[in-house]
Amino acid sequence: MEKVRNFNNLDSKISTVVTIGTFDGVHLGHQKILKRLINTAKETHLKSVVLTFFPHPRMVLQKDANIKLINTIEERSTILEQSGLDYLCVQKFSKEFSRLTAEDFVKKILVNQLRAKRVIIGYDHHFGRNRSANIDDLRKFGEQFNFEVEEISAEDVNEVAVSSTKIRKALEAGDIDKANAYLGNPFCLNGTVITGKKIGKQLQYPTANLKIEETYKLIPKHGVYVVKSEIENKTVFGMMNIGNNPTISDDSEQHIEIHFFDFDADLYGQSLQIDMLHRLRDEKKFDSVADLKLQLQQDEKDSLRYISEVNG
Repeated sequence: MEKVRNFNNLDSKISTVVTIGTFDGVHLGHQKILKRLINTAKETHLKSVVLTFFPHPRMVLQKDANIKLINTIEERSTILEQSGLDYLCVQKFSKEFSRLTAEDFVKKILVNQLRAKRVIIGYDHHFGRNRSANIDDLRKFGEQFNFEVEEISAEDVNEVAVSSTKIRKALEAGDIDKANAYLGNPFCLNGTVITGKKIGKQLQYPTANLKIEETYKLIPKHGVYVVKSEIENKTVFGMMNIGNNPTISDDSEQHIEIHFFDFDADLYGQSLQIDMLHRLRDEKKFDSVADLKLQLQQDEKDSLRYISEVNG
């Protein structure tokens, strides 16, 4: 896959099949569109293109929205690359770009720059200034500019249409099982291991403290979760706490701490991807450090039981 931020870098000799969207989460609904996109490209000998936007339009147009995203742009790019895509075009979203009329967007971007011969979009897609245009408008433009349009229906899980908004709400509620069901993959956090206060080590549960640079990344509800990570080409399971350690400290700062099972190596400075598998409980303030330690022992048992059940 080639990542393109300047459309002039796109090979001028190619014609394309394009899909458009923010693709936050690259969830099951997005994956359905991507599968159709890539299969169509092979059938028609066109190049497959995803046109996505960053920052997220709501970050630009609704400054007070404080929206948090399921993926960082790097995570999104990695997932899309794994789909077998030919080109990922990342359009910088700005107020100026948002003022493009639907016709200008189609003519200047889809036709002149991407040379689209077919456009595949989701069932609820809107585009152009104030999101004023829909699938019917796109079909009219297709007739005018000689490209075909295909609409993909929603992907349902338990008779509920999957959407990025529903996944964000599930993560904010700590419902990692529902979020993962909609994503089709475990929700992940990517960050760098930093030096912590070494409280876990004192409790005989040493932790890797994860720092996430991207402030727009959605962090799930405070609590304890079962997780896994790929470290030194090995899958390592563990339990992770998101919160502010109320039993130990009055610190209001959020911490992300992972205790890995059967693993003892210096991870400081390393970049880790943490896949979140299951939620165990809320974060709680205990009456004593001894009570906290007893709960950590129970958390470990519950984590290992879950891992054993899932892995057969």
